[in-house]
Amino acid sequence: MAAQNFDLIVIGAGPGGYVAAIRASQLGMKVAIVERENLGGICLNWGCIPTKAMLRSSEVFHLMHRAKEFGLKATGVDYDLDAVVKRSRAVAGQLSGGIGHLMKKNKVTVFMGEATIPAKGKVSVNGAKGTDDLTAKNIVLATGARARELPGLEADGDLVWTYRHALEPKKMPKKLLVIGSGAIGIEFASFYNTLGADTTVVEVMDRVLPVEDAEISAFAKKQFVKQGMKIMEKAMVRQLDRGKGKVTAHIETGGKTEKMEFDTVISAVGIVGNVEGLGLEELGVKIDRTHVVTDEFCRTGVEGLYAIGDIAGAPWLAHKASHEGVMVADLIAGKHAHPVKPESIAGCTYCHPQVASVGYSEAKAKELGYDIKVGRFPFIGNGKAIALGEPEGMIKTVFDAKTGELLGAHMVGAEVTELIQGYVIGRQLETTEEDLMNTVFPHPTLSEMMHESVLDAYDRVIHM
Repeated sequence: MAAQNFDLIVIGAGPGGYVAAIRASQLGMKVAIVERENLGGICLNWGCIPTKAMLRSSEVFHLMHRAKEFGLKATGVDYDLDAVVKRSRAVAGQLSGGIGHLMKKNKVTVFMGEATIPAKGKVSVNGAKGTDDLTAKNIVLATGARARELPGLEADGDLVWTYRHALEPKKMPKKLLVIGSGAIGIEFASFYNTLGADTTVVEVMDRVLPVEDAEISAFAKKQFVKQGMKIMEKAMVRQLDRGKGKVTAHIETGGKTEKMEFDTVISAVGIVGNVEGLGLEELGVKIDRTHVVTDEFCRTGVEGLYAIGDIAGAPWLAHKASHEGVMVADLIAGKHAHPVKPESIAGCTYCHPQVASVGYSEAKAKELGYDIKVGRFPFIGNGKAIALGEPEGMIKTVFDAKTGELLGAHMVGAEVTELIQGYVIGRQLETTEEDLMNTVFPHPTLSEMMHESVLDAYDRVIHM
């Protein structure tokens, strides 16, 4: 069968790949996309979306237990884990189906199967009905990443889980160990802890949520402990002894090892890029620690071959992948492309309380040599937060004392993942402290705290 020719072939239909395909089609290209599992990739099917659906269930469950605080009566409050999971999978399924509709709408040809690149400009797709040979001048790698598994800590789906097992649990853990306190680990810890699991989190770094500002991490830790979690920092799981219905974890802290027993372990120790089996090294693509090496425009160094999203390295975030997808499509079409600035990509963690940030932490700004001004404002000083029954939290801003540039913003508390975008826009527009101070924020809203934090950095705070 003759090869089918396209202007662009995208390998991987996650939030980077499918967005790249849509943008390229908008720009008049004939586009094909290859996906081996589900349209929408890990994000829509096994990551961002289904986890948020499950966390929403645990949030409502938590609020139902607080009914009396709001003058309401709720008795016999309980949960149905199977129903929680069913709703989560339905949400993921709805959105994955929506991607199929978007592909049809934008005239993107979808090939389901495993892709390899036998030569420059050629893609072979091994699908259920045989092999399709495709050609294109440009190819975008958007194959994403998977959970990292450490020797001795490998998942078995029964006692030791990855995020996938945690999204479709066969049981409700009674005593849970979560290895790793990044976004994935702490979100699952928050979910299962809220539903009643006795939860322990082990983090090898000196604090939970180690990529966040130290002050925000410390605040979040206090809330986690208050909720009943046990947090072990500067700790490492050296060994897991698996028995019948239980796991004995050998946990080392301060040079000493203690044994602790659990019925379930969730391993969340990072990710590795899906670079295998594509034929990349034969093409001359440079790979560093399971990630494709690219320049700021996602070019691999091999003519016509680009890499976006998780496979191209940090930050491993869906919205970063999507922006790169648009950028690469624009670049191929000869448009003005806007490269990603990692320090202007917001990070959001949907635990309870939520955590969000953009830009430099206070410590990083100092390390880079900035003379800084720092502002803080607590949720307890905000009328809307008190009315919502969410007085625990804070917003922190970091400015360049010389120029007034917003260097970073860091938040912990209710709905901060929805608030952070205001500061993201501020950084994109190169906003100064004067611009932010002269902006009128609506009342009563949580966003007023963003204003007050800026005012506090310049000794002008009103409500504190």
